[in-house]
Amino acid sequence: MDKWPTRDEAEDILNEWTKNKNLRKHAYAVEAAMRAYALQLGGDPERWGIVGLLHDFDYEQFPDMESHPFKGAEYLREHGYSEELIGGVMAHAEHTGAERDSKMKTAVFAVDELTGLIVAVALVRPSKKLEDVTVESVLKKWDDRRFAAGVDRVCIEQGAEELGVSLEEHIGTVLEAMKAISDRLGL
Repeated sequence: MDKWPTRDEAEDILNEWTKNKNLRKHAYAVEAAMRAYALQLGGDPERWGIVGLLHDFDYEQFPDMESHPFKGAEYLREHGYSEELIGGVMAHAEHTGAERDSKMKTAVFAVDELTGLIVAVALVRPSKKLEDVTVESVLKKWDDRRFAAGVDRVCIEQGAEELGVSLEEHIGTVLEAMKAISDRLGL
């Protein structure tokens, strides 16, 4: 079965499961980055965006590694959604053991942590705006492991490598995608 939610249906699922506005903004950031990579890598921007939008939809209710994103995958499966969508949701989290056997799965893994680092860099800028963030400003914070300590930089590097792009190029792609929706992100 190849049933996919529309963008609006996916956002309804996100809103039903996720009340925290910052978690929703994270979903929008990952969605934007996924759409950008779909355009670069020959994927379907709508489908890749939906994977990005839904990758963490169950996290607020099930934040432990034993449940997230397994509970979300279970919900999507019960509602008859595509295994491709479910596989994309599962692939964002390394602890699931899901294979990243498609460009879409690799992209969601690669962009997830990076969006958080970019937000953290924006929030320490005097303006608190994405427009003032550059690839260079992200790289300046890269080696300071105390800055945004929860961001798994190894996953970001591994994701860029699996996508076949340099770290700088990867940061640039995700940053530009996020800048395009900066109003929605409140940055």
